[in-house]
Amino acid sequence: MLLHSKINLIFNQGEPMTQEKFTTDILIIGMGAAGQLAALYAYDANPELNITIVTKALKGKGGCSRMVQGGLNVVLNEADSHEKHLMDTLKGGQYVNNQDLAKTLVEEATPTIKEMETRFGCFFDRNPDGTIHQKPFAGQSFDRTVHKGDLTGIEMISRTTEQVMKRDITVLEECRAVDLLLDSFGREVTGALLLDIRQGRFIVAEASATLVATGGGPTQYRFHAPGPEKSVDGLGMLYRAGVVMRDMEMIQFHPTGLIIPGSVVAGSLLEEGLRGAGAYLYNGQGERYMKNYAPDVAERATRDVVSRSAFLEMLAGRECEEGGVRIDAAHMGSEFVLENFPGMCNRCRQFGYDLSREPVPVSPTAHFVMGGADIDKDCHTSIERLFVAGEDAGGVHGGNRLGGNGICESTVYGRQAGKSLARYMDRNKSQPAETAKSMVEELIENHTRPFNKENGEDAFKLRAELQECNWIKAGVVRNGNDMEEAVREIAAIRGAATDIALTGGRPYNMLWNTYIDFMNMLDVSDMVVASALARKESRAAHYRSDYPEQNDEIGLFNSFIIRGDDGLPETSSKPVEFTYKTVEECRNYKK
Repeated sequence: MLLHSKINLIFNQGEPMTQEKFTTDILIIGMGAAGQLAALYAYDANPELNITIVTKALKGKGGCSRMVQGGLNVVLNEADSHEKHLMDTLKGGQYVNNQDLAKTLVEEATPTIKEMETRFGCFFDRNPDGTIHQKPFAGQSFDRTVHKGDLTGIEMISRTTEQVMKRDITVLEECRAVDLLLDSFGREVTGALLLDIRQGRFIVAEASATLVATGGGPTQYRFHAPGPEKSVDGLGMLYRAGVVMRDMEMIQFHPTGLIIPGSVVAGSLLEEGLRGAGAYLYNGQGERYMKNYAPDVAERATRDVVSRSAFLEMLAGRECEEGGVRIDAAHMGSEFVLENFPGMCNRCRQFGYDLSREPVPVSPTAHFVMGGADIDKDCHTSIERLFVAGEDAGGVHGGNRLGGNGICESTVYGRQAGKSLARYMDRNKSQPAETAKSMVEELIENHTRPFNKENGEDAFKLRAELQECNWIKAGVVRNGNDMEEAVREIAAIRGAATDIALTGGRPYNMLWNTYIDFMNMLDVSDMVVASALARKESRAAHYRSDYPEQNDEIGLFNSFIIRGDDGLPETSSKPVEFTYKTVEECRNYKK
């Protein structure tokens, strides 16, 4: 069982708080597909392990995995192959993927999806002969996307949550990690500092091994697909802990986020399967513009191409009256659309749109971070006792993620992480080093300082300024001058953030949690812009109007970032390692 002790802390304003402390074998930060599968596989490998999951939301009710509509890419058909899936993934990533990670993704997806059904009770749509149905997604040479209607994530997370609850796995709900804890040398992660959102108190979690699996969620942009609780927490914590990060310039903008003026769910997705099934995109002049940008595949081009094309149409003044472009599925027949995409039809109907019978306004929306912690195929990072899986890790997707490969990554690398954690705990019986002296107190001081100010800046206002800056100057289309301005603007916003004032009690304080979210967004914004400035070409999701062409002479590298002593990102690069496929094979591959 967990070991608990309590100590009293006195804050500057004289308010005593109770800080709880516990020790666990494995601490898992995040409860999406990666976190849950890691917990399940680690527990099943050794039920004696103490495993604790921390989630900002309620069990099974938050995060991006639950919101997955389309499905996950898996090789199941004899006419398909891991070779084809790998080449699709490398081609989509424009050759800068970590090929070890990409190969692991495609090969391990097949046993993973089978175990999702046979071990954990997920049940996916079937063909008439009883085999698993697979539908088309853009950027793929074979229809390999496994799904449950267009509500795949709900099926998966509902079943895996049930499995977690059946096991002796501790779950701390409405509890967030605010920072990783380190030993005095910064070489080992000793756990994490948590915030109990319900009670407004801090918890020190000491762990022999820690997994970060919070999901990226690039909500630092004006239009974004992830829900409000997503705020790139894991990426911010990893960066501040000194973890080596990679490819942070690569932010995916999904082409079809709903335009819903004034709504918190603006930017929520109409998923890839809609275009895969045959939906068309039109500009404000009624032109099916994708024929101009990708004449061979049109709307079934990869997400980076479709998003950029929509954004360029908008910049050219050819947007629809709602401000974006329109997606039209009506020509496929209302009965077909209602039957195959009921979740999207219901979502559109809530906001006055009829997806089955009329065009719906959409815009590119920030969706996924291809970059993240530099890991190996067993989810190890550059710091001892720290593992990362899912969207918090980089390298699998290279410069652009194929639709259906995101939740595939979460499940495959959640499974990889769980097995790796169990092996690590079996080999490493020693306790972690002690947390650096005064680190906990300093972190608590940092995260509560705004309570000491009576009047000051508004966290919501500064967050909106940051989102606008990123959207305009480091978004779908970038250039050097804009990004240099973004560096200065982000620095100015960070300076203003030191004057944020917080009011109210600590329990369920939305403003306090927004402040913590916002500080993570600032750190990730710094990384994105620094990496984007260093890549003086266009590649995959990274498009620079001042360097509009992909240049393999200079661009076949991976970007790496580590936090400098001044708190700002230090960038470096390494040539891409073509471990299994040469650049010529990738270039010449035809889907």
